[in-house]
Amino acid sequence: MDAMIHTTYDLTVTPLREVNAALHAPDLAGEIVISQPFGAHNVAVGVNAPVKITIEGHVGYYAAGMNQQAEITINGNAGTGVGENMMSGTVVVNGSASQSAGATAHGGLLVVDGDAAARCGISMKGADIVVGGDVGHSSAFMAQAGRLVIRGNAGDGLGDSIYEARIYVRGEVASLGADCVAKPMRAEHLEELAGLLKAAGYEDDPATYTRYGSARKLYHFNVDNTSAY
Repeated sequence: MDAMIHTTYDLTVTPLREVNAALHAPDLAGEIVISQPFGAHNVAVGVNAPVKITIEGHVGYYAAGMNQQAEITINGNAGTGVGENMMSGTVVVNGSASQSAGATAHGGLLVVDGDAAARCGISMKGADIVVGGDVGHSSAFMAQAGRLVIRGNAGDGLGDSIYEARIYVRGEVASLGADCVAKPMRAEHLEELAGLLKAAGYEDDPATYTRYGSARKLYHFNVDNTSAY
C-alpha cells in the first residue's frame, strides 16, 4: 500500500494561484496543509477530490467555496461566504465566520465552531450547516432545502421566505422572518438532529432545541398575504 502523500504550501512563498491550481490537479491525493494564509481570499476553492486539506490561519472571502468531496479544516476565522455553493464533503471552521456562510450550498456539511454573521445559509439548497454559537440576521433566508443547526441564538428575520429547509435552534430567536414558524419536534426530528450534532462533534440533548420551518403560506400567491411578500 502506498504511503500517504503529505504536501505543505506556505502562502508567503507560493502564490495562491499556484496553490489552487495544484488543488485542481486530476491526480490530487493525500493530505495538504496550507500555512500562513494571512486572510487571503479564495483559498482552496473548487476542490473536487477526496483529500484532507488543513488551512493554518485566518482566511478571507469564499474559502472552500464550491467544495466537492474534500475534507477542509480552517484553523482560524473565515470571511464572507465560506463554503459558498459547496456540493459535498466537509468544511470545518475552528473559529467564527463572517456573513453568508454556506450560501447556496447544495450538499455536504459546514461546521462553524464559533459564531456566524448575517445571512448564514442564505438560499441553501441541501447542505447541512451546524453553528456552535450565534448567527446574525436573515439567516436561512429563502433556504430551499437542507438543515441549519444553531447551538446559540439567532438574529432577526430567521428563515425569512423559507421553503423546505429545517432550522433547529437551542437558544433564543430575535424574530422570525416571513412565513417561518416554530414546529413540533417529533421523533424523526430528534433523531435527525442527534445525527447532525454528532457529525459536527457535539453532544447536546436534541430535546433542548426548537424546530422552525415554513408555514407554506407563500408557496402560491394569495392576495390576503400580500403584506408578507
